[in-house]
Amino acid sequence: MTDYDKLMSKKLEIMKSSMKLDYQKFELEGIAFDYEKMMNDAGYNFEDVKRIQLENNIGNTPLIELKNITQYARKFAKKGFGARIFLKDEAQNLSGSFKARRAAISVYHAKKLGYKGVVAATSGNYGAAVAAMAARLNLKCIIVQECFDSHEKNQPEIIEKARRCEAYGAEVVQLSVGPELFYEFLKILESTKYFNASLYSPYGVMGIETLGYEIAEEMLKKEGKYPEIVIATNAGGGNLTGTARGLKYHGAHDTKIIGASVDLTGLHMASDRDFNLKSFTTGHTGFGIPFATFPDRSDVPRSAARPLRYMDEYVLVNQGSVFFITEALSLLEGMERGPAGNTSLAAAFSIAQTLPKDHIIVVQESEYTGAGKHFNAQIAFAKQQGIRLQFGDPLDEIPGKNLIFPKSAKDIKHKTLNMMDLKKSYLKRYKDHIYSTLEIKYLEAELKLDQMTILKLMEEINESKN
Repeated sequence: MTDYDKLMSKKLEIMKSSMKLDYQKFELEGIAFDYEKMMNDAGYNFEDVKRIQLENNIGNTPLIELKNITQYARKFAKKGFGARIFLKDEAQNLSGSFKARRAAISVYHAKKLGYKGVVAATSGNYGAAVAAMAARLNLKCIIVQECFDSHEKNQPEIIEKARRCEAYGAEVVQLSVGPELFYEFLKILESTKYFNASLYSPYGVMGIETLGYEIAEEMLKKEGKYPEIVIATNAGGGNLTGTARGLKYHGAHDTKIIGASVDLTGLHMASDRDFNLKSFTTGHTGFGIPFATFPDRSDVPRSAARPLRYMDEYVLVNQGSVFFITEALSLLEGMERGPAGNTSLAAAFSIAQTLPKDHIIVVQESEYTGAGKHFNAQIAFAKQQGIRLQFGDPLDEIPGKNLIFPKSAKDIKHKTLNMMDLKKSYLKRYKDHIYSTLEIKYLEAELKLDQMTILKLMEEINESKN
């Protein structure tokens, strides 16, 4: 047995030791587990979470109406159309993104349990959030970051995020793309005995529930109603999951939850060749679709991020459109923000034109920007990789081949994915499985489908193999 195999054989034991959370007690039968019990057993109620965040300069971020962006969208909408667009400015949080909400509870819990330090595997803003919170609570911090390809070329955006982590005192372990990330992550957890500050733990996801709750509460105060739509940039699914849960907790049951990702169809997130052919390092289909259809691929036995439980619609926008709307936000609203939240903003700009003027769309997060995260740095890097830069129809963009910028904002268009196809992909992993009544009930909640639809999809899957 290789060292890799030996370590992987102990992964459940390492995970349990690094979180003091026994995932086995949430297992039911077969594929089913008790999701709500897992969330409730984390040991914090909503008021606890809110208090911990506010004590650490997190939360109560402003909800801003983007009046100029809305007027811009209305230029291209038919008469009476052009929904109002609001932005929850999460860049105002400690560390500059909504990820601070996730980190707050994870790191607080680590301190409470007596751990000397925390470890997180992330290439993005979450690492900075964990590092900042660890600094406040006087804990050691190690961030394990997927950073470069086999030629040691790295994305400017990822390097900027590493700089941010180091500024807060974290040690950053930079690795090449591929399976070594999880292997090194487990090795560090085993050797340091630090806390696993996972993005996908109940602590990480419940921290975002305050974000959804605040949107509902502020919109009710400002406009006397809940928003018709909330759009969340979707990668690993925790952002959308936590926001949706917070909205529903407040009572916004009819608000439509839309996930948005950058369309990187054809580029594999774990491919050495594809790693530097993309101009976005998160919030794209390389994470959004695999994690939606198989949430438990994460660094915990059962992920608390389960977007198909809450997502009503999933839309894609191209890279060029996100860069365009990023600049528009700066020039029209005086707000320079990073790329992830602007993925949802590009989708909102397009969707707003299809809705009446009295409808409200909330883009539920923004993030800080910096030298490496700026679109100029990412575009320059794309050009170095041989990516063609051109103007034209954004829907003609071929990820890894070109970046197509819209000539005008009227060319910004979203694509809508077939939600049933995503749910079918989820079920394909259980082909030939004989489901119990309890498992079907679990899938009804997991996929937001009734029993008859689930049985029909499973029948189609089983027939397609022959």
